[in-house]
Amino acid sequence: MKFALRPLSPKLMITLALAAAVAFPARAADLPADVGTKVAAATKQLVQWAADPAIVAAVREANGHDAGGMNNGKWADVADADPAVKAILGGKVGAQIIKWEAANDGINKLVLRDQKGNVIAASAKPLLFNNASRPQFANAMKGQAWAASEVKADPTTQVPSVQLGVPVLDGGKTIGVLHAGVSAK
Repeated sequence: MKFALRPLSPKLMITLALAAAVAFPARAADLPADVGTKVAAATKQLVQWAADPAIVAAVREANGHDAGGMNNGKWADVADADPAVKAILGGKVGAQIIKWEAANDGINKLVLRDQKGNVIAASAKPLLFNNASRPQFANAMKGQAWAASEVKADPTTQVPSVQLGVPVLDGGKTIGVLHAGVSAK
């Protein structure tokens, strides 16, 4: 009797990849056990949020636009009351991100970014408009969850945190990143 192996469906492959990313986020194993547990729980939560249809749609839409000349230097000079900041914190997706962050004790910052690393929505004005060179973005853009292996003061909130990034997937393709600061206290 012969057995024929069938290829895995793309949906099953994505599910298995996300399950592995949640169970073993890159580098998080180096953290103290209690912090590692918080990071694993936050990773699982972020993966679910990153798959929300409104999040995927917002990233897809943002990827179709340029940053309008905004960069990290200009962003640093933009006041919290500026319309550019209000647009990121407001709107349907911004309001949802603020709600998610507020409802989760372990997360002190939540930021959605497009494929170039530009901020789309956030729970508070992030320090950087673009973080494409930062590991939480660059590693998550490779298609798997990533967590830092050390606790540092979050650049935005100054809370001792572990940086965490998960990919936003559209049809199995990474199109952006949802990242968070996970409180280590």
